[in-house]
Amino acid sequence: MPSTQFQVRYPDSPLGAEISGLDLSKDVDAATFREIEKVFHERSVIWFRDQKLTPEQHVKFSRHFGDVEVPTNRQYSLASCPEVYVVSNIVENGRNIGNADAGRVWHTDSSYMQVPSRGSLLYAIEVPQDDQGGPLGDTCFASMTAAYDDLPDDVKKRAEGLRGVHNYTQQYERRLAKIKAQGGVREELTTDLKAKVPDVVHPVIRTHPVTGRKCVYVSVSFVIKVLGIDEEEGLKLRDYLIEHSTQPRYVYRHQWRAGDLLMWDNCATQHLAINDYALPQRRLMYRTTVKGTAV
Repeated sequence: MPSTQFQVRYPDSPLGAEISGLDLSKDVDAATFREIEKVFHERSVIWFRDQKLTPEQHVKFSRHFGDVEVPTNRQYSLASCPEVYVVSNIVENGRNIGNADAGRVWHTDSSYMQVPSRGSLLYAIEVPQDDQGGPLGDTCFASMTAAYDDLPDDVKKRAEGLRGVHNYTQQYERRLAKIKAQGGVREELTTDLKAKVPDVVHPVIRTHPVTGRKCVYVSVSFVIKVLGIDEEEGLKLRDYLIEHSTQPRYVYRHQWRAGDLLMWDNCATQHLAINDYALPQRRLMYRTTVKGTAV
């Protein structure tokens, strides 16, 4: 798509677009942002290479898309910029400086909130490399819209109108137990924090608030029950929808480079972090999350 402001390159997948020709440390005017947003709605995942952003500039660009959330669990927020959440395997003074195991299973961010997020923006500062200098720690993104379109008609009919129960605490406590078993350290969930994230209910098939397209909206990470049908059958339906939606034909796999800023749509996609690296290979990312609209 030619533009006077930037250029767009599309990968061979149903989602994703690389936007080049912009320096996001500088102000983005309204006309340019409208073009960026159009590509975002069409492709669900966009990225900008070779950026040099301060946390404040990262947040400022994120605000073009809406209000920026302060993370529910602030233990890995930057002290100087609490909207920025640190994703990292780096250990300092015996403690991880960021969330070291984020996104190890398919999920969409903040689906456990009453008002889920619109999108997330992840900025790569340090990217782990293999012995040949190739990047490690890729992130995969699956199109929940393309996957829905290809569902058998009987499954669409069965899933339409059902609602899933999204729970935050169970997945956190599973990960906490795993970290402790490996000798790691992570904070327990406080009673106050648990009270901030009660179970919420969202449609199994969600309609995108901007494009109007139907999206599969369940995940193994957060959905613990499907209402309206037998509990076992509900979990089988959940698992079938995820298995179907994460087939390679619906997936774009992003190979990170330091300086990448990548944004994904939390209604239209799910993502998965590839865990193929370990210290002394360092990974450091900063993430912001933009508020969405009620489902």
